[in-house]
Amino acid sequence: MQRFNSYYSLNVFALELDKWDFPEHKHNFYEIIFVEKGTGDHILNDARMPYEAGDVFILRPEDGHYFEIKEFTKFIFLKFNEQLFTEKLAGSKTAKWLETTQTLLQTASTINGNIVKDEVDKIHLHYLFQILLREFSNNCAYSRELLLELFGGVMMLLARAQSTVQFGLECPSNTEIDKLSQILSFTRMHALNPEKMKIDNIASQFNMSPNYISIYVKKHSGQSIQQHIIQTKIKTASQLLKNGRYNINEIALKLGFSDASHFNKIYKKYTGASPKQK
Repeated sequence: MQRFNSYYSLNVFALELDKWDFPEHKHNFYEIIFVEKGTGDHILNDARMPYEAGDVFILRPEDGHYFEIKEFTKFIFLKFNEQLFTEKLAGSKTAKWLETTQTLLQTASTINGNIVKDEVDKIHLHYLFQILLREFSNNCAYSRELLLELFGGVMMLLARAQSTVQFGLECPSNTEIDKLSQILSFTRMHALNPEKMKIDNIASQFNMSPNYISIYVKKHSGQSIQQHIIQTKIKTASQLLKNGRYNINEIALKLGFSDASHFNKIYKKYTGASPKQK
């Protein structure tokens, strides 16, 4: 499958099309697509879903997609990579924005199709994307700073929309959202500590029973806590493999797998490739 590359931390542009002439492709960046007008189908990872004006889709680098346009469509694209996170957080006193954004991106695939259901949120996002598009073309004072803040606003609106879908019709409280973010952040921080990554110990850290924390995380993220733990370990393993300092046996031990064979099996299940192929 073809891969489209971009080497800018942030890129914003619009396309007006009556026919989608691009092949199915992946990216080396994250992408948020806002449909300003038009209808058709979005084929994402071989799943077909209809789109209409106001819909928003979040794509990860590994997602393959293309569109089939039925009615003349205007798309606004917001493309970015992890370098933007560093720029956005420069001088920040809190990691909450980063935690919320990482949680949004890691769990976005648990919601099929359009992520925004609330009509008012769709209107707000429409305005934000219009401003982003205009400011991205400006060379005026503070345009870059404004872009970063607008980007943060888009991500927070999407995080709220995602949590609303996950929590039901009523918008969840900040306390509930914060607790989920804290739990997932804890697993990322302690990926190399097998003892702390046990569900019993995670539950104890947040004054929950193992059974309740499992139900809580599944309800509010769409995935079980065990899935989050494994995905965090696999992501950490990929980083260690790229680093080259440890062999597969050492990585398996550091991440708490019973042996290298078990690690190889789980790694291939989640990535589609053997760790030896990295």
